[in-house]
Amino acid sequence: MKYSEMMKKEADRYFSVLREKASDEQFAIIETIKDELYQTFCLSDFAGRFFSQRPDVLCRLIDSGEFGMNDRVERYGQELDEMLSSVYDDNTLKKKLRLFRNEKLAVIAHRQLNHLSDLQEEFRHLSELAEKIIVKTLDYLYKRCCQAFGTPYSADGEQQKMLVIGMGKLGGRELNFSSDIDLIFCYPHRGETQGARRSLDNQVFFTRLGQQLIQILDQQTADGIVYRVDMRLRPFGDSGPLVSSFAALEDYYLKHGRSWERYAMVKGRVLGEKTPESVELDNMLRPFVYRRYLDFGAIESLRKMKAMIEAEVRRRQLRDNFKLGAGGIREIEFIAQVFQLMRGGRMVSLQERNLMRVLENLKHNSCITEDVYNCLMPCYVFLRQTENVLQEINDEQTQTLPSGELNQERLAAAMGFENFAAFCEHIDGIMSTVHEEFALLISDPESETVEEDPVFSDLWLLNLNRDEIREIVMNQFKDLSQPDLLADEIKLFKDECSSKPMGPKGRAILNRLVPYLFNSFANMKHGAATTFKRVSKLILTISLRTTYLQLLQENPQACDQLLKLCSGSELITAQLTEHPVLLDELLMPNSLYKPTSPDDYSHDLHEFLMRVESSDLEHQMESLRQFKQIQLLRICAADLVGALPLMKVSDYLTYLAQAILNEVVNLTWNQLVAKYGLPYNAHKHGDKGICVVAYGKMGGIELSYGSDLDLVFLCDSDLEKETDHPEHPISDRMFYGRFAQRLMHLFSTRLSSGVLYEVDARLRPEGEAGPLICSISGYESYLNNKAWTWELQALVRARAVLGPDRLVKKFNDIRNSVLRKPRDVEKLREEVVSMRCKMRASLIRGPKEAFDTKQGEGGMTDIEFMAQYLTLANAPTNPDLVLWSDNVRIFEECARLGFITEDEAKCLINAYLDIRAMYHHHSLLGISRVYDGHKLDEQREGVKRLWRKIMLKEEV
Repeated sequence: MKYSEMMKKEADRYFSVLREKASDEQFAIIETIKDELYQTFCLSDFAGRFFSQRPDVLCRLIDSGEFGMNDRVERYGQELDEMLSSVYDDNTLKKKLRLFRNEKLAVIAHRQLNHLSDLQEEFRHLSELAEKIIVKTLDYLYKRCCQAFGTPYSADGEQQKMLVIGMGKLGGRELNFSSDIDLIFCYPHRGETQGARRSLDNQVFFTRLGQQLIQILDQQTADGIVYRVDMRLRPFGDSGPLVSSFAALEDYYLKHGRSWERYAMVKGRVLGEKTPESVELDNMLRPFVYRRYLDFGAIESLRKMKAMIEAEVRRRQLRDNFKLGAGGIREIEFIAQVFQLMRGGRMVSLQERNLMRVLENLKHNSCITEDVYNCLMPCYVFLRQTENVLQEINDEQTQTLPSGELNQERLAAAMGFENFAAFCEHIDGIMSTVHEEFALLISDPESETVEEDPVFSDLWLLNLNRDEIREIVMNQFKDLSQPDLLADEIKLFKDECSSKPMGPKGRAILNRLVPYLFNSFANMKHGAATTFKRVSKLILTISLRTTYLQLLQENPQACDQLLKLCSGSELITAQLTEHPVLLDELLMPNSLYKPTSPDDYSHDLHEFLMRVESSDLEHQMESLRQFKQIQLLRICAADLVGALPLMKVSDYLTYLAQAILNEVVNLTWNQLVAKYGLPYNAHKHGDKGICVVAYGKMGGIELSYGSDLDLVFLCDSDLEKETDHPEHPISDRMFYGRFAQRLMHLFSTRLSSGVLYEVDARLRPEGEAGPLICSISGYESYLNNKAWTWELQALVRARAVLGPDRLVKKFNDIRNSVLRKPRDVEKLREEVVSMRCKMRASLIRGPKEAFDTKQGEGGMTDIEFMAQYLTLANAPTNPDLVLWSDNVRIFEECARLGFITEDEAKCLINAYLDIRAMYHHHSLLGISRVYDGHKLDEQREGVKRLWRKIMLKEEV
């Protein structure tokens, strides 16, 4: 192998450190493999750092002959047993496991970089190393937990142990060098522990055991980590229990299992030795993964998954990614797994987890030809070897080709190429070949390409003046209502595009795309000038991002959807322009105009976040924002075409916010628990001890576009103890305070994809002067003794949206009790009217003769204030009035109880819905809430008449 000067410099540096640290006797031993070691040091910083700092370990490995062994798996278990027998505390355990893992990985890297091993040896040792570490550590921790909490038994008296399902490449015994590990924890049967002073439910026991295992493996120490542990593939993801019983697992996959979970479970394997319990679990899960019939729906499911991955590549701007990119590792996996999911129920030989063996079995079963096999197998081997070599450089999980010159030279040399350019040419050819095979099997048969139109090519490509452009508009465009404006906009667009520093590829794509768009605008019967202005702004925004231009150019249906949406809504145009990642949604019109069911938001959000590393906080925050934007676009699109009525739009927006809130709470909680440990309060109750209360529009299930979230955070009152972190415990009270601060930060931080939601917490006790999170007893005391009338009005709209049942019930009891308290009705009426006058004076918009749909006389706020007044005035003698937080049902209940007539209730409800619809429609169009027409005059007059009767006690 030829070493570059930079590679030699690195190797010399590591040898210099090694020479300083090694004794003469040790260095004599080391020199027996000097050439091999020099090559390793040239190619790997990870191995260079490890070996140069530990000459004693290096000599031991040389003396034992481990560098020359092609089968070292049995030694892993023996050495771990010996090591764990002398461990008595967590810190020692963490240190020894990390050093053991690094030592064995350094040997694996050394053998590969010196071409002493093949890919199958690497897979086997990487996978067995991880499995042995997980299983042996689990056994050690299980015994320790049994000593502390008793031994778990089922109701039938059978001892219970936790089973670990290895997912992904660990399950397939094809782990890459710096991989994280995807795990699912489960146990056979419910029951409780025996043999300790106090018994624990098996669920609690195994949850604690699972938490300990994750902390031991995943926690960052001075020695690094053992493995990054990802638990998001478990039922319900991060929001689900850490551990599930077999019965709960079966119930989940039967009722809630998704296509992507079938795909993931193909590789699921119970780690450790085979036991009756592991066989039972395998038999239970197999029918979920493999259907008895030929499942041709698998192709469409995987096509959708591939489209989501391509969208993610664009979203994250991944370049040179040989795992997720076109023709990468993932496409070979899809080719294999589409046959497994489609035919695996009837061809048992396809029920195999290892991809290389799957490809062999596909060939033997004539699912793929010999030629396809001979094409895919060497491509897969090359890509996976590239992956391992790249990760061996610095023990980093990456599948993106390096940008630095040194690592480019290392990768090329290790893979047997003269230089990086030659390597890139080879891998490009491989990925092109793979993508061709993938396209034949999985790509969408209905894909189209944009055809150029000669007339509109001239309009785009020729250097025309404004009058010449106007002439073409007059001759070719159907909508001639604003020809001058349209000509001006086209001229401006062409001028701005010509000044953009675009590369030849981008310019070529634009030269095919814009004529197609011109042709589409020419066929519009109305609104061509306005729509062109909106769309041209978007095209200019994405003009330097070739992937998005290509998306539109290669998908005419996406262009058609773009024009349809932009012509109907300024709000949608602004969304697409500000967040071009949303253009991916235009490829799927079926889902674009059919928003996700609110019942599915949590599942879909979990699925969306599955693509993100659990340790990558910024990417998680970006993904939360992107999920919201995608769902918001779908709601807007369905609203635009009339597929969703007003009340449904508000439902969708409200429950979307609740799903995101739940995910942010889980994310915040997991971060703080990892840093400070679990609060005693959470141990005691078995839940987070947090209740989130929504006020205002979210509380009333009436969110609209652009609404902020009015939230109040409540926690348990008894917070006198501290978290269980072994090194950095903090008081429970401080934990919950930091929780609220962190939660607000995750919502409000402005990233490239904007803020998640604007959150207003000023309705909490004492407002901005009070703590962000309030104990539930303090909340109750404040409402009973200090709350102003306007705070009681706000409480009418309050609704607990997240929290354990015990805290939600406590909040509901407090709310009901406070709202039902007897009060001076006349004083209440005066204070409500006074507050309304002050609000209108300070918040009303627009000229006097126009109608501010929110704050104007007879507007939405007047109606809301009447609902709140009627509730507070009559709830003491009519308890059922407090059951609702939305205005419509409050008025219906008031009519039923006789406080207003049926006609009055109908007047207020219809006016509220009509005015809200106008407000909502203006939001969708991106225009002011102030309305200067007369369409709502009748509704306004009805509201003003009832305001005078109910609030001013006038005769009407």
